[in-house]
Amino acid sequence: MRIVFMGTPDFAVPSLKLLLEQQYNVVAVVTQPDRPKGRKKTLTPPPVKEAALSFNLPVLQPERMRNADAVAAIAELKPDLIVTAAYGQILPKALLDIPRLGCINVHGSLLPKYRGGAPIQRSIINGESSTGVTIMYMAEGLDTGDMISVVELPITDEDTSGTMFEKLSLAGAELLRETLPSIMSGEAKAIPQQHEQATYAPNLTREDELIDWAKSAREVFNQVRGLSPMAGAFTYLNGEVFKIWACAEAESQTPIRSAAPGAVLAADSQGIHVQTGDGVLLLKEIQPAGKRVMNAAEWLKGARLETDTLLGAEVRHDG
Repeated sequence: MRIVFMGTPDFAVPSLKLLLEQQYNVVAVVTQPDRPKGRKKTLTPPPVKEAALSFNLPVLQPERMRNADAVAAIAELKPDLIVTAAYGQILPKALLDIPRLGCINVHGSLLPKYRGGAPIQRSIINGESSTGVTIMYMAEGLDTGDMISVVELPITDEDTSGTMFEKLSLAGAELLRETLPSIMSGEAKAIPQQHEQATYAPNLTREDELIDWAKSAREVFNQVRGLSPMAGAFTYLNGEVFKIWACAEAESQTPIRSAAPGAVLAADSQGIHVQTGDGVLLLKEIQPAGKRVMNAAEWLKGARLETDTLLGAEVRHDG
């Protein structure tokens, strides 16, 4: 049985390792090209490539999977099955038609909810209490294929995108272990999705990272968790980007006093208390422009933050 594995970020690594640990015949790994990373823009291989090379597996990195040459290269491998996990590109029909057992995807949501590229982040940002992993047959649409198996996990207030990525990546690998024998034997049951219940999770943009203080404390709390530790949520302080990496809803939802959304109500050993459209948010871990991530109380020892300072006002320079 010949398997081609396709994946890119850390989320996909446990699934690749599971295939190898279970002694499946992975004939090649397909991943995204190396990309510049960090302030120095150092060309960096994706985590799946690093894992594949550590096992001496052949690695293909086509820029566009819809390219005929890329499809031909995979066809030459004669895969019986293609397994994908967070690969990052929509696969063309010409590729989906190659393996006799089809193409399956380890997707980080409870389909048909949160189809798309950022299901884990969006589920947290939207305040979901649970999420999960769906293994599905791939079709031409965006995560529209028939489902094979599902596992559900809770999302707690302590979870961030980082913790849920790790939990779901491991759960996905375990679900893959349980599901593959039925796929190999041809006994897997394909369950059509209820397309009318579909919701979408498009990739995050800069606008998704900007905090709107008119929202409730709970909504901003979820936004911060959903963007940590990847991009991070941000506001503006004195016209400069001010990132927030960790926060909490104030124990009392009653404002210390009447103030506009985004106003600093107090700055003390607990952190920075900020008025929202509904309730008070306590900023606990922050990153001022040009500085490292630090505890808010630590930053306040050397920074002067006046009460009534308004977060969120960007200084624009015309001309």
